[in-house]
Amino acid sequence: MIAAAGSFWFPSLDDLSRFSPELALVATIAAVLIAPLFIRRSGYTTAAIVLIGVLVACALNSAVAARVAAGGITGLSPERGATMLLTDNFAVFFKFFLMLFVALVTALWLIGPQQGRQDPPEFFTLLVGSALGMALMVSSLNLLMLLLAVEMASLPSYALAGFNKRSRPGAEGSLKYVVFGAVTSAIMLYGISLLYGYYGTLDVGELARIIAIGKPAASGSGEYVVAAGGNLILAISLFGLMVGIGFKVSAVPFHFWCPDVFEGAEIEVTTWLSVASKAAGLGLLLRVVYTLAHPGGVALPPSQIVHVLTPLAWGIGIIAAITCTFGNLAAFRQTNIKRLLAYSSIAHAGYMLMAGAILVHYTPGTPHLGLSAVVAYLFVYLFMNLGAFGVAALLGWQTGKHTLDAFTGLGRRAPWLAVPMAVCLFSLTGLPPLGGFVVKYWLLVALFDAGAAAQATTTLLYLLIFVAVLNTLLSLFYYVRVVREMFLSDDGQPVVRAPFGGLALVNACAVILLLTGTLLIGLLKDRADGYATHMFRPAAKTEYADQSFPMPRGMTRETEHRSESPSLVPGTPADALEVELIGADRPVGGHSASCG
Repeated sequence: MIAAAGSFWFPSLDDLSRFSPELALVATIAAVLIAPLFIRRSGYTTAAIVLIGVLVACALNSAVAARVAAGGITGLSPERGATMLLTDNFAVFFKFFLMLFVALVTALWLIGPQQGRQDPPEFFTLLVGSALGMALMVSSLNLLMLLLAVEMASLPSYALAGFNKRSRPGAEGSLKYVVFGAVTSAIMLYGISLLYGYYGTLDVGELARIIAIGKPAASGSGEYVVAAGGNLILAISLFGLMVGIGFKVSAVPFHFWCPDVFEGAEIEVTTWLSVASKAAGLGLLLRVVYTLAHPGGVALPPSQIVHVLTPLAWGIGIIAAITCTFGNLAAFRQTNIKRLLAYSSIAHAGYMLMAGAILVHYTPGTPHLGLSAVVAYLFVYLFMNLGAFGVAALLGWQTGKHTLDAFTGLGRRAPWLAVPMAVCLFSLTGLPPLGGFVVKYWLLVALFDAGAAAQATTTLLYLLIFVAVLNTLLSLFYYVRVVREMFLSDDGQPVVRAPFGGLALVNACAVILLLTGTLLIGLLKDRADGYATHMFRPAAKTEYADQSFPMPRGMTRETEHRSESPSLVPGTPADALEVELIGADRPVGGHSASCG
């Protein structure tokens, strides 16, 4: 027993420091649960603990950001160089994003009426717990870890949706959420089990290499072979994986839980799920797609790798087009503002999913087209949705209604609510000079540039541009309908008196949308490009590191020993940046790991 205990692996302090933001969130959860044992249960005290914990996590994340600015880092794994957990610029952005949103949702909760609030410690434990799971979703390339992270994010969200035990619509929405979540998780687990059973690995980086060139032959001849039926198994397993991600993003046809949950849940929970859940799902999808399109240590031209993944790009693109179209069309008939914004969030998830169809290889040290567009889009989307849901919350707390007739005459009754609501709705549409127009334009430019660079997916990406523009025109109808109720109709309802904190929050969102669409365009683009640069790229294993490997059976010889980008071969490019490995004195497979 003692001898066995001596072989246990435990992460070093250096390992732990790389993932200190997540540990800070864990400590925040513990503090929220323990505090009522020593002080009186109070919503204000609990919220203060959460805000302090988020502030500490942000400070630690800033320190991590400085370490990974030039390349990603793996960690918290006994196998050197394994991608059980990783951190890079992309992961750093999502942690900042989630922590900022936790703080803003906490502020919205504090602004609301405190009378009748149920169990603040439990509420914030679930909120921070779901944020922790979402942070882990974009910080791993291990299929088992990804599954655990998705469940860690989903289970608290189920409880949050039905947290108000006196609300029948909330209980109904929560039940639907749980049922859909259980089914999609089972399908996702089945897909992962197929991937592991057929390819023999849980590492997405290793999986990408096997998909690109096949497995080493068992005979030891140096050939790389692809077993019969591999394409079918790969298609089924990737479909299962995408079902789980599609559920988190509310992609059609996995969206049915979304409108009912948004309508029945508390407005703070609705605000949280409308942005955070979709952001985490998109981050996970883009991480997986990027890694599959950039296998390390494979001396094949990028065009050959993209050709293998073209069906995946078409699948993601078709789902994205259907999602945004359905979301916009379904929003036409909604009379409840929470359901209307639910379908709006489905449509915007479809827009952002389009970036997942971009499989273009990019040069190390330059920003990835799709990732940069999504980073900027998510940042602006946070303030668009926070502002719109914030106005709906303030109006609902005063009138007790979330129907569109509650907005009638709001321009007269509460102009400081009506004007920011109009700004948020126009930004959600994508009209200038607002941030929503700028980020949607960047997304379309990314699709156009990628379409010009990748012949295999040119038709798809150009079609997605047409679908996005058409849906922007469609969405204008139901957004303007709300604006018309606020400024062109008036049924004599009394003046709405909102708290100063709520007015400050929603008007700040409107100002940010105006600035990101005008004066801060350059800063937003620079920051988005920075977070989409130097993405983590898994190290090459020994059997794939030899540039002179024979070609897989069925592949033409003209691609052997040739690469359009030297960065596909680890250690060869002059500008490739070294990944800081745990135990750097022990390189992986005889090679140091390179990152984009």
